[in-house]
Amino acid sequence: MDWGTDLWDQYDIIEKHTLSGLDLVEKYVKFVKERTEIEQNYAKQLRNLSKKYYPKRGSKDETECRFQSFTEILNEMNDYAGQRELVAEDMMMNICIELTKYLQELKQERKTYLLEAKKAQQTLEVSYKQLDSSKKRFEREWREAERSAAYAEKTDQDINATKADVGKAKQQAHMRSRIAEECKNDYAAQLQKCNKEQNQFYFNDMPVIFNKLQDMDERRGQRLADGYVLFSDTEKHVMPIIDKCLEGIHKAGCNVNQRNDSLALVEQHKSGFERPGDIEFEDYSQGINRTSSDSSLSTPKGPLELLGKNRNKKSWLLKKSKPTVTEDFGHLPPEQRRKRLQKKRDEIAKELQKEVDQSEALEKMRDVYEKNPQMGDPASLAPQNRLIRRVTARGGCDSARLETKCFHIVSCSTLTNVPSLPSSPDGAQSDEGTPDHSQAIYAEFDDDFEEEEEEEEVEEEEPTVAIGNCTAMYNFPGASEGTISMQEGEVLDVVEEDKGDGWTRVRRTNGDEGYIPTSYVSIKGVGF
Repeated sequence: MDWGTDLWDQYDIIEKHTLSGLDLVEKYVKFVKERTEIEQNYAKQLRNLSKKYYPKRGSKDETECRFQSFTEILNEMNDYAGQRELVAEDMMMNICIELTKYLQELKQERKTYLLEAKKAQQTLEVSYKQLDSSKKRFEREWREAERSAAYAEKTDQDINATKADVGKAKQQAHMRSRIAEECKNDYAAQLQKCNKEQNQFYFNDMPVIFNKLQDMDERRGQRLADGYVLFSDTEKHVMPIIDKCLEGIHKAGCNVNQRNDSLALVEQHKSGFERPGDIEFEDYSQGINRTSSDSSLSTPKGPLELLGKNRNKKSWLLKKSKPTVTEDFGHLPPEQRRKRLQKKRDEIAKELQKEVDQSEALEKMRDVYEKNPQMGDPASLAPQNRLIRRVTARGGCDSARLETKCFHIVSCSTLTNVPSLPSSPDGAQSDEGTPDHSQAIYAEFDDDFEEEEEEEEVEEEEPTVAIGNCTAMYNFPGASEGTISMQEGEVLDVVEEDKGDGWTRVRRTNGDEGYIPTSYVSIKGVGF
């Protein structure tokens, strides 16, 4: 069954049907476009929501483990929003844009077919008009011929008519009869032509056009059906990734470990202080002169300072005074201070390793220059190499200072009256108010740098004469570069006095030299 055979006389119905099909495609395109806008707005709101609750950089929430699962959920929601954006993009590209282009093609194709049908119909109407005109002319001429024939016969029977009048009447009747016959033949020919064009219109032209419109409408329906399927497939395409996002959220919930959160809180805020002892009873009846300096009822130093100075208030366990931040983290409790110092020491160690690697590279380059002088002068690398050694030595001193402070903090738990540590033995300032020693690695040196290097070379050639001796009062690890370890009671030679920075250079009997804290030893000799 086709439209050209069964709907040969339903031109208006076919025209409306094809138009409604195109309107349906246009409606579907608008529907999908609005759907993509909803998806885009939904994704945007999800991203803004995740960004709103995401921990800020540098905040405590970013590092605390109890927020890690929530952060993972926010990340998964952000990925989920990305999939919604992908759905909107695919629908816009594969459905809206493609169907819009195809719709324009269909409209142009339908317009072409309707113009062909209109042209064929106009041709048939012209043929109808010509047929009607020839028919009316034939009818008119035939009637004139009949009247002329009747007038000639009447004239011939009239006794009063002359022979000339009779001949003229017969001649007129004969001419009208001939004209009527010609009109008859013309009408017959026009009728045959009209029938032929009519058959061409109803059996060839219009059926072909209707069948083309039918094919166009069926292709439109198939393309629209593909758009329906693509609408679903676009959603199914992102389902596996969305399932992974949801699985990630589920996994984040399962990864919550309350015990680890509690341990992390202890690890992060453990002070390392001992609990305060019992407050001694002071018997004022014995006439003891109580002073604020030696009173046992004064606020104990140590961990109680973290709880607040005024112990009489109800909120003394909740409020605490804001400590003064120092460069050596002296404002922190011992345990937290030790961790921060170790972290800073590790950072300095990384910088030192870079300098060591650079020094080794310069040594290799110098060897290449010595073997191949045409490639460069080995002496040109000496200043840079000396600079690296100087920076490495200073960084080693900083690392040793931090290592010593860590050791000092640990020792405080078992030793008493251990003196505080000085700053690094390179002549830096005291712990309070000292600049960041990790930046001192890159500091510029004085103008007399070359003179100091020459003095160091002389010292390397000839051993420094001892100017005194000292006895260790405490153990000192001296594990970092630039320092030397010692045991309590060990006697060492002093080769360089304390220049005010809190460090003294000493030497063992086996020739090992290095820096030690001046407050850790008892010194005897010249200049002390």
